[in-house]
Amino acid sequence: MTDIPRERWTLHHSSRAHAGSRPDHPAIVCEAQVTTYDKFHRDSNRAAHALHTSGIRRGDRVAYLGRESANYYLVMIACAKAGAVLVPVNWRLTPHEVDHILRDSRAALIFVDDEFWDTVAEVRHQLRGLRRVIRVDGTDPYGEPARGAGLSAWAADQPETDLTPGTGPDDAVIQIYTSGTTGLPKGAVLAHRSFFTLPHASRAAGVDWIDWLPEDVALISLPGFGVAGIGWFLHTFNAGGTSVIMPQFDPQEAVRLIREHRVTTTFAAPAMLQAMAAERAAGPEAFTSLRKIAYGAAPMSETLLKQCLATYDCEFAQIYASTETGSVAVCLPPAAHHPGSTRLTSVGLPCPGTEVKVVGPDGDTLPPGAIGQICVRTPSRMLGYWNLPEATARTLVGEWLHMGDAGYLDEDGHLHLCDRINDTIIVAGQNIYPAEVEKALAAHPAVAEAAVVGLPDDRWGESVHAAVVLRPGASATPRELLLSLRGRIADYKIPGTYHVVDALPRNPSGKILRRAVRDRLTAPARHPLGSAL
Repeated sequence: MTDIPRERWTLHHSSRAHAGSRPDHPAIVCEAQVTTYDKFHRDSNRAAHALHTSGIRRGDRVAYLGRESANYYLVMIACAKAGAVLVPVNWRLTPHEVDHILRDSRAALIFVDDEFWDTVAEVRHQLRGLRRVIRVDGTDPYGEPARGAGLSAWAADQPETDLTPGTGPDDAVIQIYTSGTTGLPKGAVLAHRSFFTLPHASRAAGVDWIDWLPEDVALISLPGFGVAGIGWFLHTFNAGGTSVIMPQFDPQEAVRLIREHRVTTTFAAPAMLQAMAAERAAGPEAFTSLRKIAYGAAPMSETLLKQCLATYDCEFAQIYASTETGSVAVCLPPAAHHPGSTRLTSVGLPCPGTEVKVVGPDGDTLPPGAIGQICVRTPSRMLGYWNLPEATARTLVGEWLHMGDAGYLDEDGHLHLCDRINDTIIVAGQNIYPAEVEKALAAHPAVAEAAVVGLPDDRWGESVHAAVVLRPGASATPRELLLSLRGRIADYKIPGTYHVVDALPRNPSGKILRRAVRDRLTAPARHPLGSAL
């Protein structure tokens, strides 16, 4: 694949270029419908003209509430062609949470799937800036429900001609709202360049840790309202590959799609890979087309890695990123993914074009092995948080993103994660990182998962508590759990109390909410132990 001049690092240029060079190549496959690059370009042109007809101008925010589909990504590219900024709304949110995003983003228009029409109907009249609601779905000529019929009808009379939005690589194109693990979600504004810099830098450096090729068929199984799902689609789209889109992840369906469409790449969480590998239909022939799997959001145990290497028989790469980095920042290359590798305890090396440092409380760079706050300098980084200059200044200091994670760099430059900065527990002046304790607890055969938090303690400042979910049919007493940790971690890190619960609270992206665990454990009368936190 030849490199693209920087001035063409825009989503609207990618659409036009692929429609011209490979018009009949599939751009999107979703629910048995195939959309070629030519059709996708023409349809998104019509939608972009319709946005202008609806009063949308450069820089306006346009929201979308719906599951992943060809319609969603068509609107995404149409916004780019119109110079607008897409605001994807997490379809798992409550009406109150949707109201916050629409109000905060000042969205002028929103596209809505029928499934979520009632959510928007509940909040739309409170939003003075929301000028129009477009119903994505509708009925076909025979009066039957049809996905995307409303969107097609809305743009049907518009021309197919190309637009010139006047936007370049450094202009905003997508505004993604963070998961909101602390406080209200913030809108991280990403520019076109966020989806071009990594492939460019990787080709220049001659590395293929993470790559997207024109012949790739990518399974998009993560939600399109987050940077992981959006990024994997757009990197594939910019390369001219084919994206097979799942409206919602289901392991059995994922296995079927990989086999049927000869999928070559995907990005998934380790739990998703484990679920697919466990499917009865996942025989050796199911995954023969795969060449590379990227995973993130959680580490992969050596046991699971062995299972995945045997089942999928392809390269693996672990990635470390965030909404704010815009793209992959750190990668553990495929060469490190073999049983017994000492590199598996790290998340890898900075990607080409990216720098990583670890700083202490005073902002000074720490030496290898010292734990501090992880900072990343990457050309794909966000432009800032929407209308939050103070929060932007705290996170983006000069060219350095101050991540919310604590970690250290080893002598060879590999990054090791310890925990979230805000979740650090301090007992008698000693820092304890919950992820380390949770990993040790998860080694117990009866433990399915655990969340470790600190609660106020008059003597030590904080004390360590564990909320534990046991495997079905398993049992373990607090004493057994405590004894299992002896010798595995330092005594001061071992929880003093253990609360067996049915489930752990998570945010819409699936991350465990330790803050919610703390809140529930400090109010046992309202939330009796043994019920789901």
